[in-house]
Amino acid sequence: MIPYGKHHIDEKDIEAVVNLLRTGPLTQGKTVDIFEQTVANYVNAKYAVAVSSGTAALHLAALAAGVGPKSTLITSPITFVASANAGIYAGGNVVFADIDSDTINMSPVALRFALEKNPNTRAVVPVHFSGLPCDMPAIKSLADDAGAIVIEDAAHALGAVYPDGRRVGCCSHSLMTVFSFHPVKAIAAGEGGMITTNDHNVYRNLLRLRSHGINKLDDPWIEIDQSQTNGEVNPWYYEMQTLGFHYRITDIQCALALSQFNKLDQFILRRKELVNRYDAKFSLMRNCRPAQTSGRDQSGHHLYVLRIDFASIALSRSQLMNKLKDYGIGSQVHYIPVPAHPFYRQLGYDLEDYPNSLKYYLECLSIPLFYDLKDDQQDKVSSIILELVG
Repeated sequence: MIPYGKHHIDEKDIEAVVNLLRTGPLTQGKTVDIFEQTVANYVNAKYAVAVSSGTAALHLAALAAGVGPKSTLITSPITFVASANAGIYAGGNVVFADIDSDTINMSPVALRFALEKNPNTRAVVPVHFSGLPCDMPAIKSLADDAGAIVIEDAAHALGAVYPDGRRVGCCSHSLMTVFSFHPVKAIAAGEGGMITTNDHNVYRNLLRLRSHGINKLDDPWIEIDQSQTNGEVNPWYYEMQTLGFHYRITDIQCALALSQFNKLDQFILRRKELVNRYDAKFSLMRNCRPAQTSGRDQSGHHLYVLRIDFASIALSRSQLMNKLKDYGIGSQVHYIPVPAHPFYRQLGYDLEDYPNSLKYYLECLSIPLFYDLKDDQQDKVSSIILELVG
């Protein structure tokens, strides 16, 4: 079976984890610090905070941005549910801004409309879908005018670059950027996430939030009398200074992620090669086209998505996916739009309010794209799709 996505693990990755198990602390050790600094240096951000998952990173970023009751978080309908759920977790309201049909990213025009209707917006969360950076200068300008904070959801976009050459994660257009290290993402940590920022106060707050509201290394004590004996700090002492969570990542995960990070550039280069080969195959098809064609040199290429006119072919999407499966080819839909899920429908959301997202959803299909995909496997995928769809 050729899956739609797959991680790559080699002997160096295995050796890195084994060495950590033999020599290092399993959690709250220096490997976490090294991983954070490595990513911060790579994207050219001042600070990075590693957490247990990309979802945890989104939750903490929403809290650090001040999302809460009577405030709104705006994000894209075409994303995994975690992007929107972060606003609910923080106690806020969630609003969706429709996508641009050519990029599948948040439309600045739709964002302007959403901001005008929701003057209490606290955070805007654009999603770099499939690794293609959003139009961040336009989004940042609109958010600034509305007094809202920008949090980039870059779960798909580690290694991607903006048109000016700066790396996604540098936070030149946002207060925070969120990454994911789920196995099918750019690098794998098993599970894991990270928040980058250039704001020192946000960084300190994130450190507390990820560990029960406790940061015993850096925060000045509030209860001075309890913290000291005869003027010296009590060695056992720590303080929970705010309500936080157990969102820490382990050193085991970070050992794997650091080893994976050494291969990030070659991972992305191979994905670009595969994307270019797919583009050449599908560029002249009548009933099928790549969902994204712009920014090919900027994208992290997490997914390869086709838009298929199922009304004009003899197969439904379900039938096509099952036929591909019969040929040993995996496929997936990214994503069921968030407003279409029962939880959000019960809150009053209607997918028909986002026509570009609805049209995209009815046409999209993700096909295999991963580092270890061989040319002959890709040729098999392409030729079978050409046969079934063309």
